[in-house]
Amino acid sequence: MIVNPLDWFVLISTLLFIVVYGVFKSRKNKNMEDYLLGGKSMKWGTIGLSVMATQASAITFLSTPGQAFESGLGFVQNYFGLPLALIIVCAVFIPIYYKLKVYTAYEFLESRFDLKTRILGAFLFLLQRGLAAGITIYAPAIILSTMLGWDLSLTILLVGVLVIVYTVSGGATAVSLTQKYQMTIILFGMVLAFTIIINYLSEYMSFTDALVVGGKLGKLQAVDFDFNFEKRYTFWSGLLGGCFLALSYFGTDQSQVARYLTGASIGESRMGMMFNAVLKIPMQFFILLTGVLVFVFFQFVQPPLNFNPQAEQVIVEKGYAKELSEITEQFEAVHKDKKNQIEKFVTAYHQEDAQAAEVEAKKMMALNNETQDLRNEAKSLLVQADEGSSTKDSDYVFLTFIINYLPTGVIGLLLAVILSAAMSSTASELNALGSTTMVDFYKRLFENKEKTNPTNDLKMSRIFTLIWGVVAIVFAFMAHLAENLIELVNIIGSLFYGTILGIFLVAFFLKQVKGKAVFIAAIITQIVIFSIEVLVRAGAFKLSYLMYNVIGCLLVMLLAFFIQLLDKKTVES
Repeated sequence: MIVNPLDWFVLISTLLFIVVYGVFKSRKNKNMEDYLLGGKSMKWGTIGLSVMATQASAITFLSTPGQAFESGLGFVQNYFGLPLALIIVCAVFIPIYYKLKVYTAYEFLESRFDLKTRILGAFLFLLQRGLAAGITIYAPAIILSTMLGWDLSLTILLVGVLVIVYTVSGGATAVSLTQKYQMTIILFGMVLAFTIIINYLSEYMSFTDALVVGGKLGKLQAVDFDFNFEKRYTFWSGLLGGCFLALSYFGTDQSQVARYLTGASIGESRMGMMFNAVLKIPMQFFILLTGVLVFVFFQFVQPPLNFNPQAEQVIVEKGYAKELSEITEQFEAVHKDKKNQIEKFVTAYHQEDAQAAEVEAKKMMALNNETQDLRNEAKSLLVQADEGSSTKDSDYVFLTFIINYLPTGVIGLLLAVILSAAMSSTASELNALGSTTMVDFYKRLFENKEKTNPTNDLKMSRIFTLIWGVVAIVFAFMAHLAENLIELVNIIGSLFYGTILGIFLVAFFLKQVKGKAVFIAAIITQIVIFSIEVLVRAGAFKLSYLMYNVIGCLLVMLLAFFIQLLDKKTVES
């Protein structure tokens, strides 16, 4: 819990500056173009940081270090296909969107196919992005409820309302301009946290030694060249599936399309996207490495048996305090032995005695496995005490480190970092959801074009943004069902993105395919992807969710091609 006034001052003043600045700079919104596209006046630096901030939600800085703590650096492979995808977006997508002068990506689908295909693409986006917006609200709500002892449901409402007020008032201009400063604060805060961790570790070992220990304990394997697509993260699934995921996200997801449509020119938008192509993978690697260093830190400092502070409370309240105490005693004893064993390994490593170092490393790994077994035993006890409790605690790892081990003032800054990330990504999502609803549904299907006026369009854009904010809050109440938030966001996206991308690639490259064929192909493909996910969840077989993007995209293209071919033959006969 934050108890120091300095932390409160840093947290509140940082967030207030961002909100007030955004509202002030966007006070001149006069029409729908100003509100939804920021008047198309943004420079590449603002676009680049805005695109990065949109993707780098609170989940990135809350869940990714926990992902590395639990599984190591392998998650970085998820982004290996991103640079290639952004090159394709710059070469193909951006010029078409600028030429057609669209507000949303889905307007293009009607000009290429027909109205029903446009509505389908927009609907799929609204469904998956609405779910994701709920998760980006839920993530920082965990932080506040844990630290301040507030009820989680009330905290979700508080965070959600704050984001709604900020987004509805400012529109795209507020989103883009504030994201520039939010991303600056975020990067500064993470570098500061990284530096502090290294300083703490210096009491026990050097930075190089920390990496050696992390590597021996299985946390530094960043690349896996195994061709087994049952594995969640490999070089090949990241390069192929990650490319399709990034291509779908940056090329067809309105929350990102809207960011670069604010550019003053095609050149500005392209430069902003290439900024991300160069920096995204290093940034994700840096955040994951921070999580690995937190893991090494907790090899010397006694970690909790479960990083979720509510887990112990549930076990005790359900009458399993004695069993928990026994596991805790064993865990603390093994942790002490492991700490001593790590020191022996480092000594042997420094003496360049490879044989002795290998012997000590095996003992160290055995003790690490023992601590993991005890953690799993405690999680089983939690399920025994309350079957509805989530046993995953990786999302709480970095939060625990922030609250308990960072200096006064830095705690407030890091919390401002996480909440700033939540505000920036959620604001982008709500802005995109509102613009898609306004442009692709309301103006296209319901508005009387003869009576349209700029004032009413601006008012309705704000109303739809507000409605989606409320929907996102509702979805946030269901996010506790997730195991790891950073994975959940990507899984939700992968269920829909392949289909959406397939529709767009058919539009770009299969000129002979018409609207009816691609519409049917998209419906069939979405059913197939949902069925695959159900079978994977049921344990029928294993498949990396990244491959959903590849399967979905290629299936839409193949089905659309053959359906069009059959339809042509039917007409000719």
